[in-house]
Amino acid sequence: MTAILEQLSDNKGARKSKVRVGRGIGSGKGKTSGRGVKGQKSRSGVAINGFEGGQMPIHRRLPKRGFNNISRKEYEVVNFSTLSTLVKEKKLDPKKDITNEVLLSLGLIKNNKDGIKLLAKGELTTAIKIEVNKASKKAIELVEKAGGSVKFI
Repeated sequence: MTAILEQLSDNKGARKSKVRVGRGIGSGKGKTSGRGVKGQKSRSGVAINGFEGGQMPIHRRLPKRGFNNISRKEYEVVNFSTLSTLVKEKKLDPKKDITNEVLLSLGLIKNNKDGIKLLAKGELTTAIKIEVNKASKKAIELVEKAGGSVKFI
């Protein structure tokens, strides 16, 4: 049996109508509109967290610590585990050079801001030729052991 379009409706309780506040005390949400009574919190535009009654707030009394290096480089990380799964799924050809463009097209890196770093997390079974900006000593060692090469850009 097919349902007629006019008979289609949501399940009971699927849509909830918004509460209209400030519409008389008989509604249950009149007068103070569920905000309690008087004071700063019952009004709009309240920024009360961190306010200490006019005293200098603790987050401004305590000294700043630490250092943000503006010339710090953030490398995109590529692991052996992701490379080996892509080789197994035949999305990556181990005979061809693996470059920035290849990694970007596969979605392994999002944006090549400061470069790519190769790390030895996981296992590498096939020989690969990869071009990266940086690599850990263990990663270089394992790639060469598998019969591949790491080229630095």
